[in-house]
Amino acid sequence: MGSGGWCIEKRSSFRHEPMKDFESVSEIGCLSVIVLGASGDLAKKKTFPALFHLYRQGFLPSSEVHIFGYARTKISDEELRKRIRGYLVHGNSASPELSEDVSKFLQLIKYVSGSYDSEEGFRLLDKEISAHEFSKGSAEGSSRRLFYLALPPSVYPSVCKMIRHCCMSKSDVGGWTRIVVEKPFGRDLDTAEQLSTQIGELFDETQIYRIDHYLGKELVQNLLVLRFANRLFLPLWNRDNIDNVQIVFREDFGTDGRGGYFDEYGIIRDIIQNHLLQVFCLVAMEKPVSLKPEHIRDEKVKVLQSVLPIKDEEVVLGQYEGYRDDPTVPDHSNTPTFATAILRIHNERWEGVPFILKAGKALNSRKAEIRVQFKDVPGDIYKCQRQGRNEFVIRLQPSEAIYMKLTVKQPGLEMSTVQSELDLSYRQRYQDVTIPEAYERLILDTIRGDQQHFVRRDELKAAWEIFTPLLHRIDDGKLKPIPYKPGSRGPAEADELLEKSGYVQTHGYIWIPPTLLF
Repeated sequence: MGSGGWCIEKRSSFRHEPMKDFESVSEIGCLSVIVLGASGDLAKKKTFPALFHLYRQGFLPSSEVHIFGYARTKISDEELRKRIRGYLVHGNSASPELSEDVSKFLQLIKYVSGSYDSEEGFRLLDKEISAHEFSKGSAEGSSRRLFYLALPPSVYPSVCKMIRHCCMSKSDVGGWTRIVVEKPFGRDLDTAEQLSTQIGELFDETQIYRIDHYLGKELVQNLLVLRFANRLFLPLWNRDNIDNVQIVFREDFGTDGRGGYFDEYGIIRDIIQNHLLQVFCLVAMEKPVSLKPEHIRDEKVKVLQSVLPIKDEEVVLGQYEGYRDDPTVPDHSNTPTFATAILRIHNERWEGVPFILKAGKALNSRKAEIRVQFKDVPGDIYKCQRQGRNEFVIRLQPSEAIYMKLTVKQPGLEMSTVQSELDLSYRQRYQDVTIPEAYERLILDTIRGDQQHFVRRDELKAAWEIFTPLLHRIDDGKLKPIPYKPGSRGPAEADELLEKSGYVQTHGYIWIPPTLLF
């Protein structure tokens, strides 16, 4: 395509038919991606690699796209490229083609140094962006500018102010300016609302993309398809058939040098209030009238507003032994590294069904999954209830899979039953397809102006309204975490809470990812 426009197209390396998400997108005007906080860990480990993978797949054509890094660190273009290179290629076995792609991609990156609260650096940044736009012959008012804030939330207001006053693209003929902000979006309802107000005074809601990378995960994106495109689930997805729902996040390591940062937030702010609550919305929401982003986000807000206040007796907090040994963690820290909380929805579909949100560090396994447990079969003539109930499991990571636990006849001459599964394991079924990283998908959505997988302001407010009272009780020391041993399941009280909530443990059955069988 000539210099008057740019096109995002799909490369032929995808062997299966492309999903709608990845169909070609054509727009006029050149695109500038600006990574603020370019020298930090988030930018190096997530943002730049995501941009590189989009570039390799043909979504960011070098003829029309340029990438700018901005940070306080005084380094050259080449120094930033050296710092990034190691995160784009792992090990020494990179193919010549990959190495060439890395080199070409790095040449798209230019670095500008400046502070986050003065105009001088941002004026220089605007000058460099404008020079790129001019060199590509971009029509007046047609240029696109995407600002990715890989920064602490404390500097969001000053950075957004500088972008607004110094770096806005004109939008006369389709140009736009969009900003991507990372979590945490505040510490509670008041701080989140304050941050939203500060940014909202500078940008319209259509320009703000609050990124939660869990919404970009392949299996999370599959949730609405599974629920609303399959007749099988439509009559079952309610309180008449489902006994309980678990949404679980487990890590088998501790804070690993991030104790000081983690202690400011804790497991509820870090994982449950955002990641797991977003998954909760997709599991529990009503069917939207269409797939338009606003219709989907409307339904997410409705289900959040239907959540009843969390009861202290339906919460178990834990802190792994040794957490306070980290010199950056206060000796008397009350911060939980484990939490189980039960959410209850007051509406016709879900009245009486516990939604169990559970997250923890330093546990005995690493996984994230949704586990929908159905009620017992009435009139159990095979007397197989002791083996376990039917469960629908969506394994988000690792070893992405969707499987249904069923009771079947044990092969042989005897009439005996056993638990087995109907299994869709992605690595086995889609062997020739690379599952995109969440950040790749979400950055591409931002370029396309699709806000479906981003958090809207009223959604953020409703989420904080659920958890703020509980968090304040923890911050005030009214709720204490229970010590648990690293490498365990967490506090035994959490399993007891699950049992009280109606969850029935399956005995004698373990799902084994097919990839482990070869």
